Amino acid sequence: MWQLFGETMLGQPDRPFKFMNKNPLKNKAVVYCRVSSKEQEETGYSLPAQEKLLVEYSERENKNFQVIKVFSVAESASGSKQRKVFSEMMEYMRKNKIPVLLCEKVDRLTRNLKEAVMVNDWLAEDDSRSIHFVKQNLVIDKNAKSDEKFRWDIEIVLAKKYISNLSEEVKKGQVEKLAQGWLPTKPPLGYKTIGEKGRKIHVIDDTKALYVRRMFEIYATGNYSTKALVDVMHKEGLRNRAGKKVGKSRIHDLLSNPFYSGKMQWKDEVYPGKQEPLIQKELFEAVQVKLKRKIGTPMYRTHLPVFKAMLRCGECEGTVTWELQKGHWYAHCSHYRQCKQKKYVRQEAVEEQLFPYFDKVAPKTESVVRWLEKALKESHVDEIKYNSSKREELNRIVATADRRIEEAYKDKLDGNMPADVCKKAIDGSTQEKEDALDSLKTLAETRTAYYEAGYAIHELAMKAKDIYSSPKATNDDKRLLLSYVFLNNTLQDSKITPNYTLAFDFLLNWMPRVNPIFAQTKNLALSEVSSETLRHPHGITENSIEIPASESSEPRNNFRTSENPRPISRFEDSDLKSRDLLPG
Repeated sequence: MWQLFGETMLGQPDRPFKFMNKNPLKNKAVVYCRVSSKEQEETGYSLPAQEKLLVEYSERENKNFQVIKVFSVAESASGSKQRKVFSEMMEYMRKNKIPVLLCEKVDRLTRNLKEAVMVNDWLAEDDSRSIHFVKQNLVIDKNAKSDEKFRWDIEIVLAKKYISNLSEEVKKGQVEKLAQGWLPTKPPLGYKTIGEKGRKIHVIDDTKALYVRRMFEIYATGNYSTKALVDVMHKEGLRNRAGKKVGKSRIHDLLSNPFYSGKMQWKDEVYPGKQEPLIQKELFEAVQVKLKRKIGTPMYRTHLPVFKAMLRCGECEGTVTWELQKGHWYAHCSHYRQCKQKKYVRQEAVEEQLFPYFDKVAPKTESVVRWLEKALKESHVDEIKYNSSKREELNRIVATADRRIEEAYKDKLDGNMPADVCKKAIDGSTQEKEDALDSLKTLAETRTAYYEAGYAIHELAMKAKDIYSSPKATNDDKRLLLSYVFLNNTLQDSKITPNYTLAFDFLLNWMPRVNPIFAQTKNLALSEVSSETLRHPHGITENSIEIPASESSEPRNNFRTSENPRPISRFEDSDLKSRDLLPG
């Protein structure tokens, strides 16, 4: 007996039914049962009910049928699975020379013309073949009367019309669901569905959401390929429904899904969603950039060198290759383009050249970091004023967009504006409104991110060399640190030319002005610090900075390492929001 449940075809060996009569004079028959919705199952069309009806029909004295096999299709089966079972049934009857097919009604057997043609061809091949539609009291064979064939044709057309109408209703329901701001299907990993039928919504699933956030944060560092992320997330505890690793293609799909940032993708179109975003829009966009890059993705290796995909040749701009020779890593140009660089450089030599660049951007003492913390807190006074003004402006933009949309609709209804011009005006105002709403949503988070990112950048710069040189630092820790400090370093003639990231490029101009002043004024007492100093680092002087007298405060222990990843994620989410710290 074959049954189809969900997406799994469950097969059982042929078994004699208790109702089978082994009389060889009886005609062999196959039973075909099918339901296409839960409503049908609940109103008496269940698979067991259909099977019972057809078996009882075969046992009538005037029928002389022996049921050999039952084919069943459950309501949860996809269209392709249903067609597969139908094709297998037709093949089974041909192969085993079974002349009789029992079915409840025509629309239980076929709902499209292609299957109807297959059934007609099967009937035309042998005069002894027939189909019995029990509830409709209709028997079709090669020599059936014209009115019976006419009924058969009409029932096929009606069944096809039913399916077409059902498809239209489903599509209308999906469009309405999207208009309401909800996805008309199951949500991705990290969300769950709640509510009654017709009012279902998607909310964050706390048991899975932390894995999804972690997956985005790890990939956004640029140190992992999707293949490497499979093993990393498995170690973190992420599992699929079978309790196994989530595959590479599945992880790629999850990282590409805008649902996590508050949007919905449906049939290649993106719609605004009402679900709570699982990650920040900036983090999602950063991940998309890394997913689409053609080069620079660290390929999966059993032994991953620290600088893999982090160096380019200064002459041909190709990616530098790393080779393991006698226990040491060596870098050289891959020569994919014409290039004269032939020297090999050991990893230790690269590190020795980079260490001085850590020092150039590092605060020299804890006093600098503590002064910065106080200055950032004080600068929030100005930030609050700025945010209030910005919020008022964004609310004005939203109100204006709503008014323009309403006016465009009125002009269209009154015939004062062509339909295409009206659509263009509405689409433009709608996009403007969505952008303003997104800005309002992130405005409240900007102040905290501004402070945290500013402090974290300076603290990381001060301790970067110690973190990198620590015996406990793994290659992943080192790569993570390098990704925050440097971007697209070049190697030419065995010499490294570093390029700082945006934040650390700022420190390159900021620290040489601050460090000498603190070195000269260590014993001054702490007093008020103006945020103007913070906003205009190029004009910094001894008189503009007040230094704490003591340096005995314990350093913060939440700088970024793999053992303490949360500060990393905050910094990753916030690096684009800290541009008030940049000169100019």
